[in-house]
Amino acid sequence: MKKLIALFPLLAILLWQACKTESGKPLNPNGDSELAILMRQMFEDGERVREQIKNGQPVDIQVDFEKIMTAKATDPTKMQGKEYPHFAASYVEAMKALRDAPPAEAQDKYSAMVATCMNCHEQSCPGPMVRIKKLTL
Repeated sequence: MKKLIALFPLLAILLWQACKTESGKPLNPNGDSELAILMRQMFEDGERVREQIKNGQPVDIQVDFEKIMTAKATDPTKMQGKEYPHFAASYVEAMKALRDAPPAEAQDKYSAMVATCMNCHEQSCPGPMVRIKKLTL
């Protein structure tokens, strides 16, 4: 038993090393574009804001959501059509409405913001939709 306990730190180190990615290789197989990183930040901020709304706290948006208009995408061709600028502008407007909403309207504005994410991803990049659904109230 003592030998097993003594091996535990070694096993923990080996497991940690096995989970690390190789230096220089992105965790995301599609690469880590500015837009991908921004969207991860927007998701994390959305989770935090959802909890603020659930707890009746004031909404505090921390991510620079307007960068969605200029951030470079993993696949720039998806941003070249008419759709992406329209969806991005809708998201920016939804975020401004959420940011400026009185507390009584925050839940509705938040739900509208999540809907703008889903609408865009339904058209251009459906992969994250499963994760976006987790943002719903």
